[in-house]
Amino acid sequence: MGAQRSSYDVVVVGGGHNGLTAAAYLAGEGLSVLVLERLGHTGGAAVSAQAFPGLGARLSRYSYLVSLMPEQVARDLDLPLELRSRRTASYSPTVRDGRPVGLFVEHEEGEATRRSFAELTGGEEEYAAWQRFYREVGDLARVVAPTLTEPLPTARALREQVDPTVWDAVVARPLGEAIEQRFADDLVRGVVATDALIGTFASLNDPSLVQNRCFLYHLIGNGTGEWKVPVGGMGAVTTALARTATGRGAEVLTGAGVSAIRPGTDGAASEVVFHDGEREHVVTAGRVLANVAPWVLRILLGEESTSGDKPSGAQLKINFLLSRLPRLRTGHDAAEAFAGTLHVAEEYSALERSWAEAAAGEVPSSPPGEFYCHSLTDPSILGEDLAGRGVHTLTYFGLHMPTPLFEADRASAREEAVRRAIAAVDVHLDEPLMDCVLRGPDGQPCLEAKVPQDVEDDLAMPGGHIFHGDLEWPWAPDRAALDTPAQRWGVATDHDAVLLCGSGARRGGAVSGLGGHNAARAVLEER
Repeated sequence: MGAQRSSYDVVVVGGGHNGLTAAAYLAGEGLSVLVLERLGHTGGAAVSAQAFPGLGARLSRYSYLVSLMPEQVARDLDLPLELRSRRTASYSPTVRDGRPVGLFVEHEEGEATRRSFAELTGGEEEYAAWQRFYREVGDLARVVAPTLTEPLPTARALREQVDPTVWDAVVARPLGEAIEQRFADDLVRGVVATDALIGTFASLNDPSLVQNRCFLYHLIGNGTGEWKVPVGGMGAVTTALARTATGRGAEVLTGAGVSAIRPGTDGAASEVVFHDGEREHVVTAGRVLANVAPWVLRILLGEESTSGDKPSGAQLKINFLLSRLPRLRTGHDAAEAFAGTLHVAEEYSALERSWAEAAAGEVPSSPPGEFYCHSLTDPSILGEDLAGRGVHTLTYFGLHMPTPLFEADRASAREEAVRRAIAAVDVHLDEPLMDCVLRGPDGQPCLEAKVPQDVEDDLAMPGGHIFHGDLEWPWAPDRAALDTPAQRWGVATDHDAVLLCGSGARRGGAVSGLGGHNAARAVLEER
């Protein structure tokens, strides 16, 4: 199926959540907008799917929580979206002197959290350090968060509003230094550190500070950094965005794979070439918004994009359906422990050891990772056939699983990574996790695992990198050129007629809509 018109004000390449956000904003302002999506559906990585045939549960197969989407975007677009708080922040089991223990952190920290810190560490000092650290980071978050939907501030403008000690700890020096200085307990250090490593392969003392940038993004969402469960699954987010975009007049074509972008110069329209599976089409646009990774964009522009420039992902994602929640060796209530983020093998020393093993080309011996049970917060995703039977979804996000580990023999390396990840959590369970995994109508266990190459195959994210490439600071360097709307909004490319609107934009990454919002604002400012 071809487009309804031959020319548009804006063509959006890619129908993920950012592309839909941009389309909704621009169509709402009366611009003609065409969204071209390669897959047979919109949503990109933020989709819900019936991953296990014959079972009605709809899992968030790739992206799984929402934090960075500004409340302003949801209000502007009048999205019918409910984001629900998890009643537990985190639970982190470990073994001390042969004894199973755990660190429990409430969603709203109170006496139970204080007592858990004291029982783990033997005193009050570590919890006091925890409270002080997150209070200071919260001050930084409240300064940065409002700027995410505004033109880029400079680093200097933000630095002047923040305690210099906090700026130095989070922005100027490797994050590992602050963690090691402020905390004494290995597990407490690790729980703090994990936010720096989601989708990011680095030592906590990496001089590039890529881990610091990841840490900041995980803690600034709406000034609180809270990660919430979208009711109805991640697909509810993109379904709402798609309905808003089309309701405002945007045209959305699925099954439309873009093969080339030819930027216009000196005010001439740009051309976008796409194929619908039967024939090639060309449409023109005043502006092209690229909701694809910058590496992919260079290919579409016909520019050289070498393998050495290609991003590299670093995660193992496993989706499960459980017949019941497993019992913990600590005796902690499983429904409470799994309701938040359950950290496994994420002590600080374990994180650094696993990074070193993976950097040396080995699957980590005891992989660090995190478990999330969305159905404890939102039972609706189970569907009518599974609700009320004790069945639960379970998502695992494994760290330090870089692309090169799976290049020689993907299937074998994936199988070994899954085995080791399950073994790492089994250390803390009273029963093997696989004994709790539901079996489908075909008798097979409900387990779906994806390494970076699988993500690239499914979603065309180069290298399976979930952020389209390493995150950048959400502000402009002090001497950056901010002469054009695209530069001011952090969405500029080398071509005036082409703007980034995805996770590869300066304030991209995660399910936020920021890339789409800011690209739309740049287009409107130009006009």
